Amino acid sequence: MTTVPSPHTTTPLEPIFDGAHLVKAVASAIVRLSQQAGPQEGVYDAVVQSTYNQLVLLCLQKQRTPPASVPDMARWAATRSIGDTRWPWTLPEDFDGTVTLVDAQTATPTQQCMEWQVAAANVAAEQVENQLMLTAIATCQNAGAPESYTAFRRLLITRPVLTQAQRAALADDLDLELLRDLIHRCYEPAPASYLRDGAYAVCARCGCLLVPIGRDRYVCELDRCRRDQHPRVGATLDARQGGGVYQLTRPMRMFITGPGLAETDLEEALVQRGLRPQMWPNFDAYDLRIEFPRGRVWAIDVKDRANPALLGRSTAPLRPDPPYNAGFLVVPHYRFDEREDYPRVYAHHRPDTAAEVDLLSDTALLARVDQELDRAGTRRRAADNRGGARA
Repeated sequence: MTTVPSPHTTTPLEPIFDGAHLVKAVASAIVRLSQQAGPQEGVYDAVVQSTYNQLVLLCLQKQRTPPASVPDMARWAATRSIGDTRWPWTLPEDFDGTVTLVDAQTATPTQQCMEWQVAAANVAAEQVENQLMLTAIATCQNAGAPESYTAFRRLLITRPVLTQAQRAALADDLDLELLRDLIHRCYEPAPASYLRDGAYAVCARCGCLLVPIGRDRYVCELDRCRRDQHPRVGATLDARQGGGVYQLTRPMRMFITGPGLAETDLEEALVQRGLRPQMWPNFDAYDLRIEFPRGRVWAIDVKDRANPALLGRSTAPLRPDPPYNAGFLVVPHYRFDEREDYPRVYAHHRPDTAAEVDLLSDTALLARVDQELDRAGTRRRAADNRGGARA
């Protein structure tokens, strides 16, 4: 068990962090702990140990009772919201203090925790998942194969879970052949914690594995599905057949699959309106490019983030190539339902350099698309064409 450092014996050569810096550090430590294969018998890597020490020192400085050990810090993260006054830190203004860093039901990091971790500059640069995506882009760019990158993104969005047979069958997909080894690195064996009666259950809505709770309940890890208290099982996969089951790593499910579903939902809605959106143009310069009948072009980047302040702080101008007339940052509407102040908090934390990127919900964006099509006089014709095709 890790011992509590004494303020008299610890050499405080580093400053004692407070506020957002310490929340980021604790979130990063929690994510690292979740990635360990098993109990470490009180031996933790330097990041986890340093974070625990920092937390204890701030508790002692502010005359609060510190966590007794690293596991106790993890228990705090599951049982105390980040705004709980028993944490020693002071949260920045308008940050949501009602959330926890660990899901008490699944004992895994929450999406808020993952977002805090990504916001930690010293961690984001070393994320394996980020490096995998950059490697995919570079590989496809060097080969002049944008279709391979598009197929890769669709795979991560639409098939977050694969059986061994399905994984092997990807070898026959010519568009994915260029990234075959990289794809294998994106998927990991599904852990036994997702099993019930020897089988894995797949969420009918997002395609991710459901987490069994108790004897007969399941929950989905993605926020977009989590709002439904009774997720529907789309399929069950026998763990004993077919050579095993694989799933995308947790950060990729949260930051690629989750927002990717919002991207493809938008794509489908735009196609129904008679448009032909280009997905992830110029190797992911942004997510969707729409060209309207009168020649105007919109660039759209989609994010499904729980924390509008962290989203605002990380927002940057959209890349200019391929060119566009207007750029939008789009968030699923349910985020606005959850937090009425989502746009205001985002705008408060967004840097001035990204001021030209308007934040909209997906429903608000589609309403603007309809207005643009009405001005072009093409909306009615698109609807008539769809009706004729159905007939």
